[in-house]
Amino acid sequence: MQTYLAVTPDALQEASRFCRSMAHVAYRIGPGSVLLRQNLLLKTRGGLLSVSDLEAPDIGQPQALCAAVLRECVRRSYTGVLLDFEQPPRRDRVLFAQALAEQLRAGRRTLYLPERYADEVPGGVPLICTALSGGSFRQRLQEAAEARGGAGQLALDVQRLRMDFRLPARTGQGEPLSPAAFRALMEERSPTVFFSQDLCARYFTYTRDGDAHFVLFDDAETLRQKLKIGAAMGFSAAFFMWPEIRDIAGQLGLR
Repeated sequence: MQTYLAVTPDALQEASRFCRSMAHVAYRIGPGSVLLRQNLLLKTRGGLLSVSDLEAPDIGQPQALCAAVLRECVRRSYTGVLLDFEQPPRRDRVLFAQALAEQLRAGRRTLYLPERYADEVPGGVPLICTALSGGSFRQRLQEAAEARGGAGQLALDVQRLRMDFRLPARTGQGEPLSPAAFRALMEERSPTVFFSQDLCARYFTYTRDGDAHFVLFDDAETLRQKLKIGAAMGFSAAFFMWPEIRDIAGQLGLR
């Protein structure tokens, strides 16, 4: 299974100590369907082009944007594209993704995209999020593989979980904890930590103002186990966000 670090240009040198393959978080969509790029070193070659739709306007000219993406892939020898699209699928985004998937496939390059785009863009490789708050991690991957034509057609979106649930958590939604807030909570409570085999994550409980809390989180070991499970199932790739794992990158064995 190929592993990638999604990294901005300013962190590339540091991150390259821990992983050879990068998804370069340096591209976004501008007015007029142009591809905008942050400063990248001229020698930057290989890996993936990662393009964001954050604050992006409508993509009125999907073919023009596809052409710009393909030119950049050729120029920098990128082997594919990561669509870092955070908004729900819209028609203009879907049309662009469909055209890009077709053209990348013709050039023997790969398009990785959010799972919610999978039904609309059959030529892409959907990203399956590893941060679960309920159910079974292994079963989640198995169900995704069965629904999408096999694990080899999928990739892992390895998100580092840090979530605080006030019990009873009927909606399954908790409060995300920043790294600083999580460290402060650990120092304040010095909790006894347990491991959930089903979720492949660690957890502890505590009480505040009469309310019971359940904290679910990942560390280097749980992320390694998730990678191991995905690799054994045959998932094609796994993606990490550099800011999320910077403090534990040396423990993940991403080379």
